[in-house]
Parts: sequence; structure tokens; C-alpha cells
Amino acid sequence: MSAAQPLDVQPTPLALLLLGREADPTSERGVECPGDLPAPSDPDLVARARAAKEKLGDRVFVLGHHYQRDEVIEFADVTGDSFKLARDAAARPEAEYIVFCGVHFMAESADILTADTQQVVLPDLAAGCSMADMASAEQVAECWDVLTEAGVAETTVPVSYMNSSADIKAFTGRHGGTICTSSNAKRALEWALKEGEKVLFLPDQHLGRNTAVRDLGMALDDCVVYNPHKPNGGLTPEQLRDATMILWRGHCSVHGRFSLDSVNEVRARIPGVNVLVHPECKHEVVAAADQVGSTEHIIRALQDAPPGSKWAIGTELNLVRRLAHRFAAASEGGKEIVFLDRTVCFCSTMNRIDLPHLVWALESLAQGTVVNRIEVDAETEKYAKIALERMLALP
Repeated sequence: MSAAQPLDVQPTPLALLLLGREADPTSERGVECPGDLPAPSDPDLVARARAAKEKLGDRVFVLGHHYQRDEVIEFADVTGDSFKLARDAAARPEAEYIVFCGVHFMAESADILTADTQQVVLPDLAAGCSMADMASAEQVAECWDVLTEAGVAETTVPVSYMNSSADIKAFTGRHGGTICTSSNAKRALEWALKEGEKVLFLPDQHLGRNTAVRDLGMALDDCVVYNPHKPNGGLTPEQLRDATMILWRGHCSVHGRFSLDSVNEVRARIPGVNVLVHPECKHEVVAAADQVGSTEHIIRALQDAPPGSKWAIGTELNLVRRLAHRFAAASEGGKEIVFLDRTVCFCSTMNRIDLPHLVWALESLAQGTVVNRIEVDAETEKYAKIALERMLALP
């Protein structure tokens, strides 16, 4: 594959493309994206972004998540996953403004970990996360009441994925739990099961299940799924008492799109292909893959892969496309990289951070106006920070 060749992705009526028109009934939860695909960004915006960033100088620090558009990544001072970026922001106390090109929960984490003198800006407040939204503070409090009535709350340790709201992180901190990322979920679960007998894993059921079964050797029967939309989570007290992993019924709408059929199809289409997926994928997809790992793991695996190797990647479209173009070059080993599914979706909320929004945020800051500031209240920040610090202290 040369850098000029397009990736092998075919739009269909079921394709979950950024701002497309359809929903996908084969994913766990369809992603509605009304409207047409946006026109390419105005070239003048590039010059305006550069000018505003130069005017701000060291006063601004721009963070770009791996799933962002190329036009946004171009202006990022650092790129990475959500927690790496939050830590990078905390390591730059001289920056008056932190512009987080990601989604809302990421900006909240940056606000929690940075100094009070720093202000975190999210270029578009509509950039949320469907997974994080699947667990509200009220729902989780009700779940804890159900666990209490079943007599298991005292022996249950909450472990919340980084992809959760500040409220959920604070709940975790109040109840003796920790936060995890897709990179350290195994260590977090090992720690939690030394502190208690059970884990309440929030909000992504797939990361919790895959880590418990694949990495810790549990059986699928050791896991139950708590559905916040059913009375008592759809579980009996006996099921809660028998389970080791109580998984919240949440998922990533992008990674949930990949299926076992996707794996089988790409193996038939590309002999010798290596299938590499994110642990937010369904268990049967993870079980059928050659490698499983976080966003950072995926990037490292492709960097270390032998020249001429072939890869099908199960993660967000912007990142896979960027990696495909990068590693197609002869200087990078001429590796062939394709999407695991031909009709996989962009993360529609992540893609709300586009160049026009970034330019507006930077120009506003350059003119002395702080827009879209993300602030976590002191009480929530206190307990969320406790949970984050427990993660940082994991062995």
C-alpha cells in the first residue's frame, strides 16, 4: 500500500461515518449522525490558527487525542491517549491555558490534575462521550444501594475506567476504589481483588470482561452485567453474591461495531494479516484477535512490526488512517494497514473538535476571552483526585 492509496473502506447504508445519515442495527447501540459530511476546512483557518497560537506562545498548551482529525493534530503540542494527555498538562504549570482537543471527560481529568491557576478549554462543549454518558451519578448511586441490599457492597471495590465523568470518578474515590486505563486495567483489578472480594467495573463492560477473563483467567460465568435500565440492574441477589465481576452495561459505540465476522472476513481477504484490536471490543472479537492492546500499545506494535507485515486494526478511524499513511512509507517498513471493518465509524463526538472550533478557541484566548472553560467543583475534584492518585500508586 502506498501513501497515496485510499484505505479499503466502502461506505454503505450501514456505515457509521462522521455526520452521516444512518444508524447501524448490528452495533450494540446505533450512532445517529444527522446531516451531510462537512466541506473541507477553509485553508485560511490554518493561517489563523498558527497566528493565534504564536501570539499566545507558552501561555497555551494544546493537547490532541489520537482520535482527532489530522487538521487538529497538526496544532497539538503533544498527542496521546486521555490519561497521558492529562498528565502532560499537569507537567506544564507555566501554561496558563490548556486547550484539550478531545472529549468532555478528558478535559475534566485535565482540570482535576492541573493547578488552580490553569484554565482548561474544550473547543466544542458538544464533544462528549457516549460511553461516559452511559453511567450517571444517580444510576451508580442506585446500583450501590442494590449491592448494599444484596449484602455485597462492603466487599465490593469500584474500578472506573478513565472514560467516565468526574462524578463517577468521585464516586469511585469515596468508596475506596481506583481509576484504570486500558493499559493498566489488569493491575487495577489485581489491586481491587486484594482490597475486596468483588469489583464493580464502570462504565465499559467489555474492558472489564476482557481483562478479567483474558488477563486474570476468570471464567465468563464469574461476570454479570448490571443494567441500570432494569429494576435491580436485572440481577438477583444470588447472582450478585456469586459474581466476582459486576460489569456496568456500557460500551464504546465505535469499538462495539467490530464483530467476529469482521475478523473472519479480513483474514479471508488478506492472507497472513495480523489482527490487532482495542480491549473495548466485544469479547469474541478480542478472543479471535492476534493482539489486544490500548491505543498506545497499537502504535508501538506497528512501530515494532517487521517490514512488509500486514495488519488489520480494530480502533477509531482517524487513528488507523493516520497510521496507515505513516507506515506505508518505505522508510517505515512499507507495512500494510487496513481497518478491521470496512464500514467502521469515526468517533462522532471526538470529531466535533474541528479546525473552526479550535481557531475560535485560540483566537478568543489571544483576545483575552476564555471560552468553554471546563471546571470541576471542589468536592467532586477532591474525591476524583483520590481515585486518580490510587491509580498512580498502583504497583
